[in-house]
Amino acid sequence: MPTDDLSTSRRLGEGAVGIFDSGIGGLTVLKAIRQALPAERLLYFGDNAHVPYGPRSLEEVRGFSHGITRALLDQGCKLIVIACNTASAAALTSVRQAYPQVPFVGMEPAVKSAVEHTRTGVVGVIATVATFQSELYASVVERFGVGVEVLHQPCPGLVKQIEAGEFDTPLTESMLRGWLEPMLARHIDALVLACTHYPIVRPLIERIVGPDVRVIDPAPAIARQVKRVLEQAGQLAAHDAPNGTLLWTSDEPSEFAVMMTHIGMPRMEVRAGKWVEATLHLS
Repeated sequence: MPTDDLSTSRRLGEGAVGIFDSGIGGLTVLKAIRQALPAERLLYFGDNAHVPYGPRSLEEVRGFSHGITRALLDQGCKLIVIACNTASAAALTSVRQAYPQVPFVGMEPAVKSAVEHTRTGVVGVIATVATFQSELYASVVERFGVGVEVLHQPCPGLVKQIEAGEFDTPLTESMLRGWLEPMLARHIDALVLACTHYPIVRPLIERIVGPDVRVIDPAPAIARQVKRVLEQAGQLAAHDAPNGTLLWTSDEPSEFAVMMTHIGMPRMEVRAGKWVEATLHLS
């Protein structure tokens, strides 16, 4: 079975790792999971019809997250990764309560890692407005931000720029400079990318902040956590298992496929997922 195709989704979805995001951002997490766990079957859903999640209410994002979770579990997934900081902030607690038998791995802003590596005592976090408004973010800063200054900067419109393929354009650079340069003036030496879309523009971010600022992408840590959870549950796929990747989007599949190639992923089949009221159908 080739690693880029799952032809019978219900059968091969059994025992897969389900991953979802508001759009293409979670593909940064999928890539890290694929690298760490090459034998696993991965099912991915990008909710591009509703992107971006950041400006939406946490209640609305929670509803989307529950609908996507149900659809992925119907495909037979053994573990769900909420590869979206906004959705994790809105729904991680409630989906765990709704499905106590299912392991979930969510995104948590990597403030701990930034604090561990800071020399100046000042670290920055960029994320969506919804992430910063969440109890999850407040809890992370309270737990790990003691003794340092944590600057948080919302980046409204950046996800839209990335979804439009504007990875390194004058407008995207201007937007990022407007957010990052005031943080640089306050001597941050670590910057947390607390949105899975943001690593897609990491080269541009690193060019702006320079070599003295550590830019932290949480995707590798999420992949390690998925591996730990599966190991503890005795659910790691066998090395000779029929692995593969199957993708859906709630918007136009051909556009999603093109965006995948723009971020350095191989061209794969992308299927259409359809929302009917609050129910997501994956075929």
